[in-house]
Amino acid sequence: MSDDAPTDDPEDAATSPYTLQREESDDHHAFWADAVADRILERDPDEPIVVKGGISPSGVPHLGNVNEIMRGYYVAEVLRERGYEVRQVFTADDRDPLRGLPRTLCDLEGNLVDLGDVDAGALGRNLGAPYTDIPDPFGCCDSYGEHFSQIIADSADAVDVPIELVSNTDCYEAGEFDEVTEHVLEHADRAREVLSQYQDKVDAEGDYVPFNPICSECGKLTETVTGVDLEAEPPTVDYRCTDMDAGDQTIDGCGHEGTATIREGKMPWRFEWPGQWQVLGVDFEPFGKDHAEGSWPSGDDVARNVLEIEPPVPMVYEWFTLDGEPFSSSAGNVILVSDVLELIEPEVLRYFFAKDPSKARDFSVERLDQLVDEFDRFEAIYVGEVEGTEDERQFAERVYPLVVEGAAEDAETERVDGRANEPEERIRLPYTFAAVLGMTDDPDLREEIARREGHIPEDAPEWAVESALERVERARNWARRTENEFDYELKRSELPAHEFDAATEAALDELADFVAADEDVDPEELQGEIYETAKRNDVPVGDFFSAGYRLFFDEEQGPKLGTFLAKVDREFVIDRLRRER
Repeated sequence: MSDDAPTDDPEDAATSPYTLQREESDDHHAFWADAVADRILERDPDEPIVVKGGISPSGVPHLGNVNEIMRGYYVAEVLRERGYEVRQVFTADDRDPLRGLPRTLCDLEGNLVDLGDVDAGALGRNLGAPYTDIPDPFGCCDSYGEHFSQIIADSADAVDVPIELVSNTDCYEAGEFDEVTEHVLEHADRAREVLSQYQDKVDAEGDYVPFNPICSECGKLTETVTGVDLEAEPPTVDYRCTDMDAGDQTIDGCGHEGTATIREGKMPWRFEWPGQWQVLGVDFEPFGKDHAEGSWPSGDDVARNVLEIEPPVPMVYEWFTLDGEPFSSSAGNVILVSDVLELIEPEVLRYFFAKDPSKARDFSVERLDQLVDEFDRFEAIYVGEVEGTEDERQFAERVYPLVVEGAAEDAETERVDGRANEPEERIRLPYTFAAVLGMTDDPDLREEIARREGHIPEDAPEWAVESALERVERARNWARRTENEFDYELKRSELPAHEFDAATEAALDELADFVAADEDVDPEELQGEIYETAKRNDVPVGDFFSAGYRLFFDEEQGPKLGTFLAKVDREFVIDRLRRER
């Protein structure tokens, strides 16, 4: 068991990052962010309260990286609801060195490209250099670091989270890290002693200096400091450019000996992270469990015993997987926020991140319909269309206004029978039904079928109808991306070429009569009837299904036929089965 796992010891609990995993209060909150806000306010923080996240812009910023943004956002919003001024900052650790060549990159539009599609040689020549000193491989931003930081900023905008992006490089160059860097160098012996407890390569009695200058000759960061002058303004370090270990490879140093100011380099991560807390006045920071069992204990120690500050309130969140596998740019198992928002509405994605971050989850593109259905139920409970359990009702009442843009204002309007007026008028087409509608390109037909099937009320406002039908394109994109049972094109405008024997034609006519006899045919009942009709007419079941796919899709295979036919407008199905149009 990790030393940082949940604990019942009050003294250990004070520094434990497992904020949500600890039982420390009798107060019950329907929403985890309220519990975190309580812990922050226990410290009586100054305003603005600073909520922080961060990322090293080393490559493709995928959906997993948004975890920190969204977790911080919900805590910030809860604090704002309580009347506090809040800054949500997000640091780009863009003075970190490029330690390896990513296999996959992406442009600002979110298009993934292989390393071979850009100037990989230029990246290879810059191994060991800070991200902000490396040319943008796409040529659209000032640097590699700025390119990938911009994608993070765009991702936050896409989910309507107003972060303040802070560049580490800018902070160093502007002198904002001067005071904390000088303090660490002044107390290098203590810094070395603390870090030696967490890193075997650091000897408490050795000559390690917690600063990495940028070599003026080759532009790479080096870890070998040979002297420190704290009397200079700003202070300087002497260095020798030596080799850098980068995982399973070594980045060669050029051997140059020189002098750099503390604005021409950076502190190692173990000191830089606590340094950010001091410089930015951070009150709260969420982070993944890798930091909880690695960087957090050393960060807490450095903050208290080197910088002599109190670290922020921490919060560990569990990672989530993508279709059952860890996110991995090198393995190609990534999805960008821009990709996700082509498949689901922003509020559905925001709902995913509103769920308890202390529980591991899977973001399944294959089963995205289940997430959308879950969100729809959450919304229906909020507006009173579905009763739900007491826990579900409390969660929906508390969280829905934070998840759906504009809902917070709606919740303040007069409520009738427990429902807010505008959310009540919103229409959500069932996701798989929307995928069925996506089989046709005709927007009027999509609306006609949705109305006929009772998913759009006669008196629905125009904005609600337009909003509802927007889901069709997203569901269609999902069907095509996953190549699932809805990834077919309904041949609506003309009857596909076909040639059936007499038995098959008789069976098709009989199936048409079955559909005509029931105005509200059950999908599973219709699926069963297809089998029975084939058997009664001595038509091989497989051949009969193929006949249906030929008539409706001009294909030999297709979706679950009974489910599909039950969702398409009835008169068209009858006529097509009879080969009349």
